[in-house]
Amino acid sequence: MTDFLRQMAEKADDGIMYADENGIIRYWNDGCERIFGFSHFEALGGSLNIIIPEKHRDRHWKGWAKVLETGETAYHGKMLKVPAIKKDGEKLIIEFSIQIIQEHGKNAGFTAIVRDVTPRS
Repeated sequence: MTDFLRQMAEKADDGIMYADENGIIRYWNDGCERIFGFSHFEALGGSLNIIIPEKHRDRHWKGWAKVLETGETAYHGKMLKVPAIKKDGEKLIIEFSIQIIQEHGKNAGFTAIVRDVTPRS
């Protein structure tokens, strides 16, 4: 990534993250840090479960597996609105778009661009 693109992603007010096919966080920008309260040092290498409310995890991971397998999502080009949790346990509502990332012809994970919409909800 060029320095310009790296800075653009890191400094964005919206959260930008990448999780691999196992749901392990591999990229976490300043916006994610602000929204969720986890530093990138705390988030990197950890599961997305840190921001997914426990009662929604089963549904999330079933959908995750299906999209990885098929490469298709009903949410392409749409914003999803879901509950999430912060480091301190506070509940919030986020909107996000997802993009499937491929490596070597295989679905390898997802990027997401995230916004906290709790005040609007």
